[in-house]
Amino acid sequence: MQTASLSRRGFLRGGRRAVAPAVRPPWARVEAAFLVACTRCDACIEACPTGILLRADGGFPGVDFSAGECTFCGECVARCEPQALVRSAEGMAPWELKAGIGQACLAESGVECRVCGENCPEGAIRFRPRLGGVALPQLDADSCTGCGACFAPCPTRAISVAASDAMNEFPTESER
Repeated sequence: MQTASLSRRGFLRGGRRAVAPAVRPPWARVEAAFLVACTRCDACIEACPTGILLRADGGFPGVDFSAGECTFCGECVARCEPQALVRSAEGMAPWELKAGIGQACLAESGVECRVCGENCPEGAIRFRPRLGGVALPQLDADSCTGCGACFAPCPTRAISVAASDAMNEFPTESER
């Protein structure tokens, strides 16, 4: 789903333009319901212990994984009085985000680097040895929580974190 940019800059540059919605805090309602419920009070941003929540387009909260990772502590949900963030059931996934590893990965160029796997708290990124080259990262999408811990430490920004249906994941062994 795409929405119109609500920023002043977008308006002054010619009006409405289609943009992908910002990554919302964990347990956010679907985008349309979130935009209606959120009062832009910043309570969730102030409550975030890792500092990854910020004001995005239109003043609504968004996630910036370059600042760190989400620990899924639930503080943002607890502080959200208008209930734009709702944890409806224990064990419910906080969002549909998954990590993806792109072609800019150093291992693709034959350079040994395992920083993404070392920073993944779930062990969703593993390195499989291969003959005649450095080990390549493999993402286990089922184990990935989309926390973003792998994003900031990547020296080439080869990691992306997005909705799982929009991912351009690293090629599997059979696709190489």
